Amino acid sequence: MFNLGNIIKSTISLCTTIGALLFSSMIFADLAATIEQETAAVSDQVIAWRRDIHQHPELSNREFRTAKLVADHLRSLGIEVRTEVAHTGVVGILRGGKPGGVVALRADMDGLPVVEKTGLPYASTQRSEYEGQSVGVMHACGHDNHVAILMGAATVLARVKDSIPGTVKFIFQPAEEGQPLGEDGGAKMMIAENALQNPAVDAIIGLHISQGGVVGTAGYRARGFMASAQRFDILIEGQQTHGARPWSGIDPVVVGAQIVTSLQTIVSRQIDITDTPAVVSVGKFESGVRNNIIPEVAKLSGTIRTFDNDVKTQIHAKIRRIAEGVADSQGAKVTVTIDPGVPVTFNNVGLTEQLAPTLKAVYGEKNARIAPRTTGAEDFSFFQREVPGFFFFIGGRPLDVPLQDAIPNHSPYFYVDEGALQPAVHAMSRLAVDYLRDEVL
Repeated sequence: MFNLGNIIKSTISLCTTIGALLFSSMIFADLAATIEQETAAVSDQVIAWRRDIHQHPELSNREFRTAKLVADHLRSLGIEVRTEVAHTGVVGILRGGKPGGVVALRADMDGLPVVEKTGLPYASTQRSEYEGQSVGVMHACGHDNHVAILMGAATVLARVKDSIPGTVKFIFQPAEEGQPLGEDGGAKMMIAENALQNPAVDAIIGLHISQGGVVGTAGYRARGFMASAQRFDILIEGQQTHGARPWSGIDPVVVGAQIVTSLQTIVSRQIDITDTPAVVSVGKFESGVRNNIIPEVAKLSGTIRTFDNDVKTQIHAKIRRIAEGVADSQGAKVTVTIDPGVPVTFNNVGLTEQLAPTLKAVYGEKNARIAPRTTGAEDFSFFQREVPGFFFFIGGRPLDVPLQDAIPNHSPYFYVDEGALQPAVHAMSRLAVDYLRDEVL
């Protein structure tokens, strides 16, 4: 027999639950509208921050000015601040007005040893030292935008903190491009110094700007999105002699040149790239001091990009075999060093499914799409090994520039359309709130 009393109680309970959910949805709809308004209000300031940071870039583990700018701003918002994390990193903690989980938003701060050639009125003229050389410094990878975007998101979220169900951590990370030789740094060091603890982070979100997409668009992908990356260094020891008598020595320049050429066959002839992409690139070849002296040593340095651990292991072995074989055939000695590098940037499947609708709500259904894998790499991947992570790209190419004319990151001519900043601030703010909302509902 049916128990009418129990049915009535169940119905009342269900109605109460539905009512509470509807009420919560209305509250979060109002919060979303407020976030959009606050994003527009801070837009000009975000552009000003970005130009200031762009004009004053700093190399990895040397982001002192940038860190102070960030820390001072976070403190002005009433956010708890911890500095000198992994040398120059800054961690801010914004505690919302309601109980809930903890989500982290991350931006990288370092520039590159590149002489800027954009001709922008706020172009960098900074110089510094990199691996013993005097170099120009430029935000050639867009990290100036990332910092300004996260400062903007911190501003927006601080203004609505009473409505936030949980805590937002702002992680401003140094040395994403790789710490100087002989130093620790980057995401790995921030993790070791408890950037994800006190309070413990439940999920982390990051972004990257490029000209791969036009302004007003975003791209994301579940699972492997960006490649793993390792640096390799090859030291070739020959025998110095007069340039007019090459037969009386062992030329490390010729050995190095043969190694560079032979390394290109790894990807073109020895790896099935129809199964998984891979890259082996030499970015530095250094040797000699004078035109008529065959030097004693030559140094090569490059990068390896893969998406598969087995392929990575194969490539490491092939680099060693080729370098040692070529050197041995010429009577030279060779030392190959391959660092551990960074793992694949792997977007958690459940978190990606959870947050993709927010990206589409901000950018529009047609403007936020699943993107192809990229052989670029990100040490954001270390955070993703600790907690579920979601990483996405934002377009920075002007609408009137065709894709074939896109300027790649790390180019001295790299620039972005600043129209990309406002929707990115909006997206980061909404992603944080929507993640915390979903954890509560």
